[in-house]
Amino acid sequence: MQPQKQLVAVSHCVLNQNAVIHGWERARGAFPFAIELLRQGIALIQLPCPEFIVLGGDRPPMTYEEYRDLPNYRQKCQELLQPMIQQIQAYQAEGYQYLGVIGINESPNCSISGQRGVLMEEFFSECEKAQIGTSFLEVPTWYSEDDQGDFEEQLQGFLERGVKK
Repeated sequence: MQPQKQLVAVSHCVLNQNAVIHGWERARGAFPFAIELLRQGIALIQLPCPEFIVLGGDRPPMTYEEYRDLPNYRQKCQELLQPMIQQIQAYQAEGYQYLGVIGINESPNCSISGQRGVLMEEFFSECEKAQIGTSFLEVPTWYSEDDQGDFEEQLQGFLERGVKK
């Protein structure tokens, strides 16, 4: 069996809800759409969670500004992202199609639209430096294992946009 040779980068908590602030989990493990992407043969590159790495699981909720102003936090994000950028480049060199990144709306680190999160600011900057074009989708704030709404349709639109590039 041949691999599909398509991949998507995802915010860490898409695959691991254990990393989110305790009590804010929206699924038992991974978000259901991530499991479906894997079933479709789309590979997932899990971005790091700098919030968990720097402050641990028992951290308080913090704003974008609080993360932005943490000493050396932005540099830590850059350091953590380097292997991810290298992986995307290596896959592209092997003929894989990078479809884009899935972030988390209104996250202080993983939001993409509106006030971009600290990690995503660095991710898009590093992608630009590496000449990796990246489309995106965000998991809405209302999305959960129990309420997936029309997110499947949004996801399909995202995947179709990525395939055309």
